[in-house]
Amino acid sequence: MEQSVESKLTIYFEYPLWVGVFEELDGDKLSACRMVFGAEPTDSEIYDFILKHYYNLMFSAPVKAEIKQKADNPKRRQRNARKQLENTGIGTKSQQALQKQFEENKTERKIKSREQREAEKQRQYELKQQKRKEKRRGH
Repeated sequence: MEQSVESKLTIYFEYPLWVGVFEELDGDKLSACRMVFGAEPTDSEIYDFILKHYYNLMFSAPVKAEIKQKADNPKRRQRNARKQLENTGIGTKSQQALQKQFEENKTERKIKSREQREAEKQRQYELKQQKRKEKRRGH
């Protein structure tokens, strides 16, 4: 049984920057990654970016995606291709995957910052206790 992985890159303008969304469809699982390019990238820059940095991209956790049956009719294929070219934006599944990744990163950040805050409080408390002990000794 063959398992194919499908990748798709959508580049759109989100004022004032150009943004690319990489979508990876592995069977029925969809993962997405958002990349900000800044200035409008040329085709060669996009190609170089994919060759050099694709495997370092941080894709979101896989989301269940429905696989649509492909039509064999060439006119329908052409019509769908034209619709995809007109459609500038991110697919809803990709948006969900990116939102899920954003939420996960947000919770991780909250946990880390809470731990750092508590460690700093503990350090300050221990420093205060040490100073109190030194005062009682009376150098």
